[in-house]
Amino acid sequence: MGSLHTEDSIMREQGVLNLEDNGHSERSKWMLDSPNPPPLWKKLVSSVNETIFPHGNKFCFSSKKKTCQGHVFSFLQSLFPILSWLRNYKASKFKDDLLAGLTLASLSIPQSIGYANLAKLDPEYGLYTSVVPPLIYTMMGSSREIAIGPVAVVSLLLSSLVQKVEDPVANPHAYRNFVFTVTFFTGIFQTAFGVFRLGFLVDFLSHAALVGFMAGAAIIIGLQQLKGLLGISHFTTKTDAISVLTSVYKSLHHQITSAEKWCPLNFVLGCSFLIFLLITRFLGRRNKKLFWLPAISPLLSVILATLIVYLSKADKHGVNIIKHVKGGLNPSSAHLLEFRGQHVGQAAKIGLICAIIALTEAIAVGRSFASIKGYHLDGNKEMLSMGFMNIAGSLSSCYVATGSFSRTAVNFSAGCQTAVSNIVMAITVIVSLELFTRLLYYTPVAILASIILSALPGLIDINEACYIWKVDKLDFLACVGAFLGVLFASVEIGLLVAVTISFAKILIQAIRPGVEVLGRVPRTEAFCDVTQYPMAISTPGIIVIRISSGSLCFANANYVRERILKWVSEDEDLKENPKGRVQAVILDMTNLMNVDTSGILALEELHKRLLSRGVELAMVNPRWLVIHKLKLANFVDKIGKQWIFLTVGEAVDACICSKIASI
Repeated sequence: MGSLHTEDSIMREQGVLNLEDNGHSERSKWMLDSPNPPPLWKKLVSSVNETIFPHGNKFCFSSKKKTCQGHVFSFLQSLFPILSWLRNYKASKFKDDLLAGLTLASLSIPQSIGYANLAKLDPEYGLYTSVVPPLIYTMMGSSREIAIGPVAVVSLLLSSLVQKVEDPVANPHAYRNFVFTVTFFTGIFQTAFGVFRLGFLVDFLSHAALVGFMAGAAIIIGLQQLKGLLGISHFTTKTDAISVLTSVYKSLHHQITSAEKWCPLNFVLGCSFLIFLLITRFLGRRNKKLFWLPAISPLLSVILATLIVYLSKADKHGVNIIKHVKGGLNPSSAHLLEFRGQHVGQAAKIGLICAIIALTEAIAVGRSFASIKGYHLDGNKEMLSMGFMNIAGSLSSCYVATGSFSRTAVNFSAGCQTAVSNIVMAITVIVSLELFTRLLYYTPVAILASIILSALPGLIDINEACYIWKVDKLDFLACVGAFLGVLFASVEIGLLVAVTISFAKILIQAIRPGVEVLGRVPRTEAFCDVTQYPMAISTPGIIVIRISSGSLCFANANYVRERILKWVSEDEDLKENPKGRVQAVILDMTNLMNVDTSGILALEELHKRLLSRGVELAMVNPRWLVIHKLKLANFVDKIGKQWIFLTVGEAVDACICSKIASI
């Protein structure tokens, strides 16, 4: 009876094992017989299609007119979001947008003139840049609050890079034409980023690096304004802090000691209005109802300062003034673009840098305010709209435009409902260009410097820098590197340092990926890192390892292989009992998205080394692209299809059964 009962138990256990084996075989077949992943060209075409055509729609040439018209209209809605929200636009929204647009224009006009001066262009080009790009963005952009126009950081970037190619003083027309060409290339690169979904390139300038870059650029911009604030005529073309301060000292010393007298009226006038602007900014922050005060204070400062100079004839006593500002609408600049000659490559290089910086700032600004309003900002559409508006701008006498944080904050505080506020702002600037440019003749240069200086505190975020230090020290290193590079070297050196540190961080993580030993957490089916979960139980004779890396490639394959072999050796050295030796290594590939030829060679070498020790190699849940490449390399046949599993639990159970069967 006893022997009969034992035989029945063995038969039942074998039946259960056979059912489990059949289930495992079926699940393994699902992985091994999955369809091949699409080729690269199909992914690229799909990416372009998703960007240009919404919801997978494509142009159709069907005989059904309604269907074809619907697809065309859907495509136009995707390319021009204004067609979607304009149908539900109401008069109540226009009232809010009108007020916001007028408030925005009062800030934009003086800032645009100041930023053009920072970019070493004539004042009218700053005003032109506040006309065409905002109109294009209103039709194509997806943000409701963002204010488009020239910004301080991009203006500084252009002046610091372009003046190395063309001298703005010796040859201002060539300098201007080169800036237009750079703007065209900026738009081309931004459009390409959007069409081919290359937004990840913008992310190489990380948030931490951007915080440091902005802070360093703000200080440099502030130091650059000492020229206008002090009324200095001879000034350095370099942008680092030491060169600027040295130039200020030498210029003042020369003017004080020589026959050429230094006029302190520039400094007095500029500082007086700077204090006024900072006070209005403080009051606007303390009382939200006074949001309009810091918005109109720059325009009010320009009007008052111009009147003071005109009535007192201060320009005859040493106060520097703007003088002539060309009026009228944007003239065409298509014939001024330069696509031949030795500087085309440099124009493209500067355009790429400006494209990344401008996109990074605009998307950061747009997303921050979109999150407050509770809607999604499409990054690829933003890139397309920014690209098209800069291409159009380069053809209409504009330089690089992007989203401004200070003006967007004013637009938001003024209660804008849609991007119509940008249209109102652009129309107001057009009216100013047509009617009021002659009134700017006596505007002192010092007041433009004070307006730019008053906007700089918003670029320096000390709290965010402290937060970065608290959370991630390596990110803080990128932040400090960008800050010091911009401050003491140049803008491009600061960018290079920031991107280099960000790349170094990625390389460190790629070269030394997470390779973790897993154990079963008690009373669960979960397998977790035994270091993080000390209560996790390891199965004797079986090592479960998870590769926590996006890719097993040339940079980390040897490290992963040697790390696994080291664990196997250590495990065998610790166990003197032959029954406790390692009999199987299970690789959890759930997190592994890709593998290259170096990674496959490393796996083959690992398999050979383990077989020489009598250890089996099993793989768990290799992803679509990984299993496809392993099949092409015949690695699946080498280890055996029976050693590929869907879950870690299945792999452990199979290894235990194999271990028992071998005893």
